[in-house]
Amino acid sequence: MRNILFPVLLVLALAVTACGGGNQQSARENQPPAQENPQSARGNEQPAQSGTITYESETGPIEVPADPQRVISLSGFTGNLMHLGVPVIGTDVWSKSAPQFAEQLKDVEEVSEEGLEKIIELEPDLIIALSTTKNLDKMSQIAPTVSYTWGALNIFDMHIEVGKAVNKEQDAREWVEGFRKRLEEAGAKIREKIGEDATVTVIEVYDKAIYVFGDNWARGTELLYQEMKLGMPEKVKENALASGYYALSPEVLPEFVGDYLIISKYSNADLSFQDTETYKNIPAVKNGRVLEMTGEGSSFSDPYTLEMQLELFEDFFLNSP
Repeated sequence: MRNILFPVLLVLALAVTACGGGNQQSARENQPPAQENPQSARGNEQPAQSGTITYESETGPIEVPADPQRVISLSGFTGNLMHLGVPVIGTDVWSKSAPQFAEQLKDVEEVSEEGLEKIIELEPDLIIALSTTKNLDKMSQIAPTVSYTWGALNIFDMHIEVGKAVNKEQDAREWVEGFRKRLEEAGAKIREKIGEDATVTVIEVYDKAIYVFGDNWARGTELLYQEMKLGMPEKVKENALASGYYALSPEVLPEFVGDYLIISKYSNADLSFQDTETYKNIPAVKNGRVLEMTGEGSSFSDPYTLEMQLELFEDFFLNSP
């Protein structure tokens, strides 16, 4: 989840979703995977359970529904919930506007941390939020409220943790196990194709800014570097590995670009740098080794987004010159 909130968090921090080391998620967001109706996802195929369970949250034990049916997600975990077959009735603007969730969330209400009246009207039986969400105390009076610290866990442990909160831990673990195996196999094929020493750079263009990412800031970075073991240019390691991201100017971009370049582009991005000779003369650009993906939605780290990104990466690397 450092993906959804990234632009917002970065603007706030610099003026805005990840998470150090194996931790993750930034303001996360990105694009279209196989669509699945949350009402018919596999988690709902089992008989409904009544009553509650005790979930050991990071703030202490919370009594939550054993089979939640009306969940509000004020976080970057909306995709995780839907993939687990949990009915989401309200979600944040970032999730609502992510292209990969467009079909699934078309009839879902947009809610916010400030709009408590709307939340009350929706009569949720569970609220999932971030630890930084406003009015958590008031929300907990409306329905059991579970909050998470963004980036406290890596993307896979985070999915399992959400699974625990909605009583679908086994489903979450099975997906994680299967997906990580797919990543390992994909990484081996890609490294064989491009070479063990080949390097990959991931940047994002947001408004007039360009950012380069380390290995744990969404946009597929965890998949590329941590799981598939692809190489990172030294200049990126020096400037973005510890902090997660690094702002740079178009003039120095060539110093950060490896053999392959992945660009996450927001719809409001200033792309004029791509018309310059500086950009056009970057070897990865001249060799046709550039993958462009939609910025909106790329900062999410839920199963839908990750599966979509894996398909993009496999197609890109295995079919690049």
